[in-house]
Amino acid sequence: MQAKDGNPPDGGYGWVVVVSAFVVMGLTVAVLKTFGLFFVEIHQHFNGLASTTSWITSVTIAIFHLGAPVASSLCVRYTHRTVVITGGLLAFSGMALGFFGLNMAWMYVTTGFLQGLGISFSWTPAISIVSHYFSKKRALANAIASAGECAFAFTFGPFFQWLISQYGWKGALLIIGGIQLNICIGGALMRPLARSCLLEDGHSHTETPAGNRAPRTDKEDKYPIIHKTFNWMLLRRPEFVLYSIFGILAAMAFFVPPLFLVPLSYSLGIDESWTASLLSILAMVDFAGRLLCGWYANLHVTKTIHLLAMTITLISTSLMLLPLANSYVSLAIFTGFYGFFFGTTVAIHITVLADVVGMPEFDSALGLFMLIRSAGGFVGPPLAGLIVDMAGDYRAGFYMAGATLILSAGLLVTLDQLQQRKERGSQTSSKPEKSTLPFSSLHLLKHK
Repeated sequence: MQAKDGNPPDGGYGWVVVVSAFVVMGLTVAVLKTFGLFFVEIHQHFNGLASTTSWITSVTIAIFHLGAPVASSLCVRYTHRTVVITGGLLAFSGMALGFFGLNMAWMYVTTGFLQGLGISFSWTPAISIVSHYFSKKRALANAIASAGECAFAFTFGPFFQWLISQYGWKGALLIIGGIQLNICIGGALMRPLARSCLLEDGHSHTETPAGNRAPRTDKEDKYPIIHKTFNWMLLRRPEFVLYSIFGILAAMAFFVPPLFLVPLSYSLGIDESWTASLLSILAMVDFAGRLLCGWYANLHVTKTIHLLAMTITLISTSLMLLPLANSYVSLAIFTGFYGFFFGTTVAIHITVLADVVGMPEFDSALGLFMLIRSAGGFVGPPLAGLIVDMAGDYRAGFYMAGATLILSAGLLVTLDQLQQRKERGSQTSSKPEKSTLPFSSLHLLKHK
């Protein structure tokens, strides 16, 4: 697929890639978000602690994040299509092998490690290739692709519940694994762009002394990009470090509510069919929150980091109120509030990262940020499970998540103050240069 002057096609076959990414998003992250339906079944089958069972989701989340920089590097060395297809096969293997359910360690390796690696190798290239195919319409294309996560999660809640009731949790895992093989079809449709398009904005060519563009060699094409993916020098920047710590705390909290929402619903005596509908509500309001916040952020009425701090505060408030629910209606309302504000956060938190590091370092920062954030996803669910075991109540997990998000909001405030201080400092240092201009002008007039 060639494009004029090395620019992205910005349409055409790119829309096929967007639809393919839409499907990949749904068959990866949406499956992870609705895996809480299996929590009670697996917990009862192995007769273990809540903290022990929650390690399955924890391992999946951690490997999903840890694999992102590796997946990005593989996309450069091979193609996005190859990596996505590999991810689909890994995701299927994780679910299919989880069908045997030999013991808890087996579940950690299969539905935990293999599934997480499959999600990472599918999700990361799918997000990346959409950006390569579009320039002017990139925001719209990414919004449509990411909506697959919400659209699939809306239907997966009741569908997975039906599968469990009909075939048991082991049979449901096997069927879901078969469905995830469609990731390979989505990957096959992701036709690779010419290298001149993939490495746009000056990456595909170098300037000769005469100003002409000279093509890079294959070695020059590949390795600088891989180096950027693992640019550890960003850790010397206080702004990036603060935002990374925010990411760790946020990841500790974000994956707890979907994991314990179903068990909390069961503990309130709510019917299984109604419980599954909570996940559908969560997906629906999540989708609405993303669209609304994305539209509002584009108006530039509020500074993006201020908007993010506001949404994080509202999420923590909704999580603190959610345990007060004592019926399906009240639980659905508080779940809706959490889902909506979660969607608003997802819509802008990557944009804030771009503001923090700048676009020249964005690709490198994104891979490193996800790598660091994996610590929060790995620790959060087991820590919440441990607190639930100690308290004997699933509500404790939501309180833990809410408190963690309050701390993360404080880091955003600190980061904003640091940025404002640097801006004031740069403005102050630029004033003497401007003050010399009138003097120079007067000096010239005197000598005329």
